[in-house]
Amino acid sequence: MTNTKFDKLKYLLEKKKFADSEWEKRGLNPSSSELCEQMENKLDLCLSSLINLVEHNSSQSDLKKALRQSLKTFDKSNFDTEEKDFICDYFYQISKSIDIDFKNELNKWLYGSVLNSLLKISELIKGKEKVIETLSQDCTKCNSNLETFILEKDDEIPDSDFFIVKCKSCGEYNLIDKGPKIKRLKFGEYELTEQLSRNDYNLEEAKIRLKQIQYFRK
Repeated sequence: MTNTKFDKLKYLLEKKKFADSEWEKRGLNPSSSELCEQMENKLDLCLSSLINLVEHNSSQSDLKKALRQSLKTFDKSNFDTEEKDFICDYFYQISKSIDIDFKNELNKWLYGSVLNSLLKISELIKGKEKVIETLSQDCTKCNSNLETFILEKDDEIPDSDFFIVKCKSCGEYNLIDKGPKIKRLKFGEYELTEQLSRNDYNLEEAKIRLKQIQYFRK
């Protein structure tokens, strides 16, 4: 378990978390380079602290305390709504990586009170649209929950493609067979790498393509 936590934290530490491309994925214009650097540095300090604790087999209580202290270093009055949401997304991802329930702390930081429903953090992570079904599978490397949120279905839509996706927690590539009838969806804790049409790939061929990507992109 410790090695898995370490790998997830190390991946996030090495990732450029507030690069222009990361803002673009959210449909946003990047904040100033100075502010992005400030956010990056604060999160890196958080991750480095947690990595040190994991390496010394610290308790979950110590990990949560360190995470809470790191969140306090972000003065939310210095950030706009999109920036606060972005910061919160990363803290949520980090908390999941180390098996910490951090929802109440994130709600309090965002909204000023732990009395806000946990639904608010769910809306933050999933978006404001209604989710009618959730497809879920575990990452083959770190066992993180890779969720696909189904927003709309149509019985006329065939099973058209496979997704090769990249886990946000550890960077491993996984294959998702999402099934038919899906008209609109939203990704959870993964990024889409390739979309393979069933006109060109069957399941075994998709698995072969996955192995190619796992080999050549590492």
